[in-house]
Amino acid sequence: MRKLAGKLLLLLLGMLLVTILVSFTLTGFLYERLYVNSIKEELVQYGENVSLDYDGGDVSDIFVWNVEYLNEKTRFEIFAVRNPRELSACVPFEIDYNALIGSKERAQLLDGQSVIDVGYEERFKRDLVSVVVPLLDEDRLEGILYLYYPLENIQELTENYALLWVLCIFLFSMIISVIGAKGVSYVINPLLEMKDAAKNISRGDLTSRVNVSSRDEIGELAETFNKMAESLEKEDERNKEFLATVSHELRTPITYIKGYNEALQMNLGTEIERAQYFQLISRETSRLDKMVNELLDMMKLETGNFHIELEPIALAETVRQAVDSFKSFAESHGIDVLIELNEDIIVQGDEGRIHQILHNLLRNSLQYMNGSGTIQITLDDSLSREEAVLTVSDTGIGIPEEHLPFVTERFYRVNKARTRSDGGSGLGLAIVSQLVELHNGRLTITSKVNEGTTVEIRLPLIVTEDG
Repeated sequence: MRKLAGKLLLLLLGMLLVTILVSFTLTGFLYERLYVNSIKEELVQYGENVSLDYDGGDVSDIFVWNVEYLNEKTRFEIFAVRNPRELSACVPFEIDYNALIGSKERAQLLDGQSVIDVGYEERFKRDLVSVVVPLLDEDRLEGILYLYYPLENIQELTENYALLWVLCIFLFSMIISVIGAKGVSYVINPLLEMKDAAKNISRGDLTSRVNVSSRDEIGELAETFNKMAESLEKEDERNKEFLATVSHELRTPITYIKGYNEALQMNLGTEIERAQYFQLISRETSRLDKMVNELLDMMKLETGNFHIELEPIALAETVRQAVDSFKSFAESHGIDVLIELNEDIIVQGDEGRIHQILHNLLRNSLQYMNGSGTIQITLDDSLSREEAVLTVSDTGIGIPEEHLPFVTERFYRVNKARTRSDGGSGLGLAIVSQLVELHNGRLTITSKVNEGTTVEIRLPLIVTEDG
C-alpha cells in the first residue's frame, strides 16, 4: 500500500508539473494572441484613421508636418513619406526597402490594404511590429504612412508581477499537495484497513470487518468485503456445526456397534438378547452407510461431479415403488400413508435419483411426526399441462416460518440439538434441492408449526401424443 500511495503522490506531482508547464505555454499563447495582435490592430486602426486626412494628389508638406506632430503625441512611431527611401531619415534603424514594399506588398497597397510585418530589430533588441498604410489618389500610390512599435518581450510584461507569479505558483503547489495528500489518504486508508482485515481473516479471525465511511466505489468495495467476511463466518459456523453433528452421529452408532460386538465376543446375554444385539449392530451399520453415502453425494453435487441419466419414465410407477418400500415401516409407527397418482404422467428423469428424492422426503416426514399422523403423496399435471407436480404432505410438527428460506442449505438444521431422535445431519433437503435442480425442476416448501409441511416438486412434463 505504501508503494501505491507513493505512486499516487508521484501522479499528483506529475499533474502539478504538467499544470505549470501548461500555464507557461498558455502565457506564451496569450502573449501572441492578445498582446501582439492587439498592437497590430491598434497600429492599423490608428494609421487608417490618420490616412483619412489625406485629400488626394501629391502628399503635401502640411500633411507630413501634421503627422510629425501626431508622432509626438502617440505611443506609436508614425511617419508620412512620399517615397519609402525617405524613411531612412526618419527611423533610427536600417530598412530594406525591397523587403518592405516588394511586388506583392505594392499590389496589396494599391488595393487599399495595409501591410503588416513583425520581425526582430537589432537596434531595439526585440521584435518590431510595423504597418504600412497606403496614401492613394484613385489608383496611384502617392505616399505611405509608416508606423512601428517595438514589442515588449514577455519577461518585461511579467517582471512587475514576477513575485506575485512565483507566490501564486507556490500557493497553488501547496494547496495541490495538501489536497493530494488528503485524497491519497482517503483512498489508501480504507484499502489499508481492508488489508489488515484480510490478514486477520487469513489467520482465522472471521469476525474482522472494515468501516464503511463512504458511498463511492471504495465504500462499495468495503461493503462487499464485509459481506464476503460475513459469508465466510456463516460458512465456518455451519462447517463447525456439521462436523459436530457428524462426529456425534458417527460416535453414537460406533459406540453401539463396539459395545454389542464386545458383548457378543464375551458370549454375554441370552440367545434372544444376542439376536437383538445382531439386529442393533445391523441397524447402526445401515445408519453409518447412509450417512457416508449422503456425504459423498453432497461432495459430488458441490464439485459438479454428480451425473444423472435422464430418460422418459412413468413417474407414477416410480413414486409407487418408492412409497411401497416405505409404507409398511411408516404404518408400523402409526402413520397413515395415502397416495393419489396420475398414471399418465411421463417425465425426463433418473429413476434412481427420484427414488432418492422421495426416500429423503418421506424419511423427513416420518422423522418429524409427533406420534400418529398422515403422510400424503399426490402426483398430477399443472394447470398449464407443462409440468408434473409431485407433493409430499405430512401432519407433523412443522417448520417455523423464519427457517423455511434456509432448510435446503447444506448442514442447516431447524433443531440445533444433536439427538438421534429429532434431527439428521442437515444434508437430506440440500441433496433433494440439488437433485431437483439437475432434473430442471423446482422445489417449494411450505409449512405451519403444529400443522405440518408440504413439499412440492415441479418437473418438466413430456406430453404424449394422446395427451
